[in-house]
Formats: sequence, C-alpha cells, structure tokens
Amino acid sequence: MSCLKKRQDLPQELIFNVDYLGGQMPTFALNFSRPAGQIIAQYFNFLRYGREGYSAIQNDCANTAQYLGQELRKIDLLEMLYDENGGIPAVCYALKDENTAGFSLYDLSDRLRMHGWQIASYPLQSNRQNITVKRILIRHGVSRDMVSLLLRDLRKGLEFLKKNSVPKSPENISFHH
Repeated sequence: MSCLKKRQDLPQELIFNVDYLGGQMPTFALNFSRPAGQIIAQYFNFLRYGREGYSAIQNDCANTAQYLGQELRKIDLLEMLYDENGGIPAVCYALKDENTAGFSLYDLSDRLRMHGWQIASYPLQSNRQNITVKRILIRHGVSRDMVSLLLRDLRKGLEFLKKNSVPKSPENISFHH
C-alpha cells in the first residue's frame, strides 16, 4: 500500500479551496456531505423531548434569532438580508456599502475571532459574488446573554474598523488552523 508523501503526489484537481472563516483553506475530502449521526441524534432528541419539548426548544432558538436580528437592524452599517422571519433560526447580513465603509466583513470576522467568535464571511453565488455576507445560525444552547456578548463584541469590532484603516483585500487574508 502506497502513501502520499509529498504535496506533488496529490493531483491538483483533487484539492478544493473553500471559503472558511474569512480565508481560503485547501481541502482534500468529500465536501458538503454529512454522516447520519446528526440526523439520528436529532431523532433521539425528538423522541426524548416529545413534540411539545422539541417545539419549545425550537421556539426559543427562533426568539433568540429574532432578538439578534432586531439588534443588528439598529447598526447603521449593516443591511439585513434575513432576520429569522421565514422559518429557520438564523440571521444574514451584509455591509450597506463596503466601498465607503473602508473595511470588509472579512475584516470584521478577524476582529470577532480575536474575541473567540468564529463567524464566517461568504461571497454570494455566481452572479452576486461581489456581495459578501455573514450568517449566524442560532442553535440550542445559544442564549440571549450569549447573543448580547456577541453584539457587544461586534459593535466594538465595527467601531475599531471605522477608526482604523485596514487593507481591503480578502485574497490576502490567511490564517492557520
């Protein structure tokens, strides 16, 4: 059995670069497929909590996401694209005008990462790649207190970026895992 010993041994067409947490990361794996463990765990929770308990958990997540969306709407620099009023407990936003802001959402991801938050920035698909967004999915266990801390750090990051110029080229952002 032979093993790959050098990077040159792996054909370049088998390596995919994916956007991850504001940077490009090469990967050699099946991307975007998941094992069934999460589905089985979710089914177990549904049986454990029953319809009433599971609904209460999901409603709590939805209420937390709505709160986050309401607070993000108050931030002048941000444009809300999705604020949980459609079914999943999540928010999605972009900068209103990246050109006049002087920084990008990638820069904000970097500032948030300094406080322990890992919230990725993504370019939209095909004909909208010039728009970068952030999305936050609220899952069980994310409390309003935690969201308040996130909002505090997000506001601090935005204030820092407004006051300090940063190089604006997401291609040059790199980090190591």
